Amino acid sequence: MAAEGGHGPLTSGEYISHHLQNLQVCKVETGEWVWNQCAGNFWTINVDTMGWSIFLGLVFVILFRGVAKKASSGKPTKLQALVEIIVGFVDSSVKDTFHGKSRLIAPLGLTIFVWVFLMNFMDLIPVDWIPMLAGSLGIPYMKVVPSTDVNITFGMSIAVFFLIIFYTIKNKGVTGFIGELTLHPIAPPTKGVGLIAAPFIIAFNFILESVALIAKPVSLSLRLFGNMFAGELIFILIAMLGIYQLPLHFLWAGFHLLIVTLQAFIFMMLTIVYLSLASESH
Repeated sequence: MAAEGGHGPLTSGEYISHHLQNLQVCKVETGEWVWNQCAGNFWTINVDTMGWSIFLGLVFVILFRGVAKKASSGKPTKLQALVEIIVGFVDSSVKDTFHGKSRLIAPLGLTIFVWVFLMNFMDLIPVDWIPMLAGSLGIPYMKVVPSTDVNITFGMSIAVFFLIIFYTIKNKGVTGFIGELTLHPIAPPTKGVGLIAAPFIIAFNFILESVALIAKPVSLSLRLFGNMFAGELIFILIAMLGIYQLPLHFLWAGFHLLIVTLQAFIFMMLTIVYLSLASESH
């Protein structure tokens, strides 16, 4: 079958490929910067992903800052009430989950929840609207859901990974951090003949705990990416039905709204849990 894309009639495969293609720029061996010829180039920048993620981050900052400046203790506006509900929800989640002391965790949780939600929410915009508008302006590709780009999800999860290491060392010291990687889950013998096996047990613990540590950011990023990418692909497949897509589109959009919110909540909660574990002395 054929579908209408940003460059005239496309086959089904071309339509799907077009909507899953990022607007890219990269530096080639000649030193020149080229557009959309970046296959296999490690230093590729997904311009649309970066642009939309920064834009949505600014929307979050400007919106919440504006509400905070105009907040009234009298009769609040609907927007202020919504923001207060979100802030209160995140604050209670942090108090229930994070057992350490840090002024960073609550703002971090709020930022993650709202920013990821806004990025996910872009998936509810009909898949052809913005790409067709971009095509009319001479922009060949335009992906508008940053969380369907694994680079974004990995970038956020790597930031969380560094925070885990920072809080572990801050609260337990370098020796405590090394001890967590080498003395658990099997305690090496400290005396007797068992000392011979201690280096092997420590090495085994290190491999096991290192894998567990690295698995945290990997699972965090892939969970968000996988769910959102699958949702985007289903929207694209529904759009290929033409006018008959409307009932399915609204049905899937209603269900996907739950996924959009749930994935933002899961990313926030797992971040808080990981940082709480890093802050606990035991």
